[in-house]
Amino acid sequence: MNALKQYTDLYSEHGQLLRDNSCAVLDAHRQKAYESLLGTTLPEKGSENYEHTDLQELLSPNYALNIARIPLDVNPHASFRCDVPNMSTALFMLLNDSWAETDISRRQLPEGVIVESLAKAAATRPELVGKYYNTIADPANPLTALNTMLVQDGLFLYVGKGVKLEKPLQLVDILQYNEPLLTVRRMLIVIEEEAEAKLLVCDHTQNPDTNLMNLQTIEIFAGRGSHFDFYDMEESTEQTTRLSTLYLRQASGSNVLIDGITLFNGTTRNEYYCVMPEPDAELRLFGMGIEDLSRRLDTYSRISHEAIGCHTTELFKYVVDDSATGAFSGRIHVASGAQKTEAYQSNRNIVGSSSARMFSKPQLEIYADDVKCSHGTAIGQLDQTQLFYMRTRGLTEATARMLLKQAFMSDVIDGVRLPALRDRLRQLVEMRFSGTLGACSSCHSDCSLSPETD
Repeated sequence: MNALKQYTDLYSEHGQLLRDNSCAVLDAHRQKAYESLLGTTLPEKGSENYEHTDLQELLSPNYALNIARIPLDVNPHASFRCDVPNMSTALFMLLNDSWAETDISRRQLPEGVIVESLAKAAATRPELVGKYYNTIADPANPLTALNTMLVQDGLFLYVGKGVKLEKPLQLVDILQYNEPLLTVRRMLIVIEEEAEAKLLVCDHTQNPDTNLMNLQTIEIFAGRGSHFDFYDMEESTEQTTRLSTLYLRQASGSNVLIDGITLFNGTTRNEYYCVMPEPDAELRLFGMGIEDLSRRLDTYSRISHEAIGCHTTELFKYVVDDSATGAFSGRIHVASGAQKTEAYQSNRNIVGSSSARMFSKPQLEIYADDVKCSHGTAIGQLDQTQLFYMRTRGLTEATARMLLKQAFMSDVIDGVRLPALRDRLRQLVEMRFSGTLGACSSCHSDCSLSPETD
C-alpha cells in the first residue's frame, strides 16, 4: 500500500476540519497538493537520489496528526534551559507545530522586522505572505506536497528593505507527545534588498521512547545585496524521524550561509534546493553529522547556477560509528549562461567501525566553459600515525580519537559566522565525541542559547 494514501484519505475525509482551523492563503494550495499526491507513489529505496532512504517505510506508521488543533499537554520548560556565553538572541518557539513567543523577544525586534506565527501572518498579512508562500517549493516533491496539504502553522520571518538585524534570532522547535505524532511545520523566510539577519533553529525532542516525526518545508528568499545566515541544529532522539526540505532563491549580490548541524538524531533526511537566477550571488552550504549506534543521516543537495559570476562553497562532513549509516548526494548544476561561476563541492567522512556505512555521490553538471568548479569526496578512518604519535605523548587512545574527530570537524565549525555560537559548537562537538553530552532531554544546562532578559 502506498504510504501516502493514509494521508490523502485523511485529507479527503477531514479536509474541511483542517481548513476550519487554517486561513485562506494556506488553504489556497491544499487541493492542488492533494490532487498531485493522488497520482504519486513515493520514490523507492535505491532509486535516483533516494538510494539510502526508504520513504515508504518512514511514512507507513500510523502517526497521530492534530488537525483539530486540540491543545496538547506540552511543557517546554521540561526541556533544556541554558546559554551560550557572550551571546543573546530574540527567542521564539514552536511546540510541535503550534507557535509560542515571549513579550521580551517581541520588544527586541526593530522596526521593519516581522517574526510570528505563519498562520497568523497569513491571516493578517495575506498579500505579503501570499506573494511568497509556496512559490519556490517544488510541487512535484512528494514531501513538499504532503507538507503543503497538511500544514497549519510554522514560522514567518520578514526583514524589510535595508534593515540590519544585529541580534540573532532563535527558533526552538520542541517535539513532544506521549503517543506517536506527526508534526507538520512550515517556515517562510523573506530577507529583502540590502537587509541582514541571522537565524538559529534548534530542533529538540523531549520523549526519547516515543516515535515522533517532523515533516518540514522551508522557503528562503534572499533579496538583492542581502546577507542571511541560517543555522539548523538537530538534537533529537533515536526514535525521531526528521524529513526536512529547504528551498532557497537568491537575488543578485546576496550572500547566504546555510549550516546543517546534526548532533543527535534518529533517522534524518535533509534536502537542499538552491537556485541563483541573478548575477554575483554567493552561497555557503555547510553541514556536519555525528552518527553512532543505529542512527541514519541522509543529505541531498541541488544547487543551480543560472546567472553569471555566482559563487558556491559546499562542504559536508560526517563521522559514522557503530552501526550508523551516513549518505551524501550533491549536485551542482551550471547553466549555459552562467559564465564566471565558481563552485566547489566537498564531502569528507570518517568511518569508525566495520559495521558503520557511509555513501557519497558528489556531482557536477556544467554547460558553461568559463568556470572554476571542482568536487571531491573522501571516506576513510582515523590516521593511525597520528593516533600513535598522540599515544606516545601520554594520551589515552580514547582521548586521542576524540581529539582527532574534533579536529576533523573544525573547518565546518569555523564556517559559523557567529563567534559565540562557533565557540559553543566546538564545546558541544567535543562533549559529543567524548560521550559527556547527552541528548537534549537530559541537557538542562549545556545545549542552547538563551534570550536576553531586560
